[in-house]
Amino acid sequence: MLQELDDLPEGLLEAESHELDRLLGAPTLIHLPGAREPTLFVSVLMHGNETVGWEAIRTLLRERLERFGELRLPRALSIFIGNVSAAASGVRHLPGQPDYNRVWPGTDRAHTPEHDLMAEVVRIMAERGLFASLDIHNNTGSNPHYACVNRIDNRFLNLANLFGRIVVYFTRPAGVQSLAMAQLCPSVTVECGKVGEQQGIEHARDFIEAALHLARISPHPVAPQDIDLFHTVAQVKIREDVGFGFSPEEADLQLNPALEHLNFCELPRGTAFGRIAPGLGIGLDVRDERDRDVGERYFHVEDHELRLHQPVMPSMLTSNQVVIRQDCLCYLMERYADHLPTED
Repeated sequence: MLQELDDLPEGLLEAESHELDRLLGAPTLIHLPGAREPTLFVSVLMHGNETVGWEAIRTLLRERLERFGELRLPRALSIFIGNVSAAASGVRHLPGQPDYNRVWPGTDRAHTPEHDLMAEVVRIMAERGLFASLDIHNNTGSNPHYACVNRIDNRFLNLANLFGRIVVYFTRPAGVQSLAMAQLCPSVTVECGKVGEQQGIEHARDFIEAALHLARISPHPVAPQDIDLFHTVAQVKIREDVGFGFSPEEADLQLNPALEHLNFCELPRGTAFGRIAPGLGIGLDVRDERDRDVGERYFHVEDHELRLHQPVMPSMLTSNQVVIRQDCLCYLMERYADHLPTED
């Protein structure tokens, strides 16, 4: 299923994300030479409706071609263009497909052909050698731009800090690109706001270019005043047996329409997420890093209102009901500045 190339196919940089399936026909790994080795690995379109990564990488490459007449990259670059078939339809993934960012080595999901594809990408890149790995995403809800790491390590944090001061540390869900690549090199996921926002495209493009120009990634600590570090403590899903919505129409769980504007806000105990029908408990499946059910730790029902049981900070809240079902309602975070490492 994986297509591997050593140059850019004709017309590729002129193609919109929805046209890549016609041009490429499969997930594609493209290796481009540069002045330095080892290579910078960049993955885009892990989710077919998150186009920022492709827009950023093709903008950067087109600019260099226009400026120099050739790419003339400061470092070797390998680009993995993921779910082109979902991109053709403008969806996260097609019916019957797994989520492309949940099937990388280390996943806990049932085996699919896509597991083998991602394992092949990791094997190829391990053999070539890696400088760093960047996975570029959009958010569906209202969130600031932020970076994510899977290790509390100075090199990982410095790479994330190159994108911005907001950094989130997480170890679940399993099977994501950044966790797999973290076995090989400093690895970061970046979340670049909503699809179509020019600011997000420019931010991602600038981040990729800055990483290409790095001679090394510093092993020294990030100054505490230069980083806001958070730790994801739980993932919140709505149970499959619970119907939900945002409108006043009858539903088991009627969510607050303004929920997504609470992302990265420190919410007090008692904050209402919505109204829930009697007999359903909290109606949620809330799992911590060890996959333990921690729903009652974070939520309770009071007068048919689903409320927070303790202060938390959510991320990735969205009003997109399809994404909520395919992925989750949100993640819950805590401040983590006390865990910043000192000198390695």
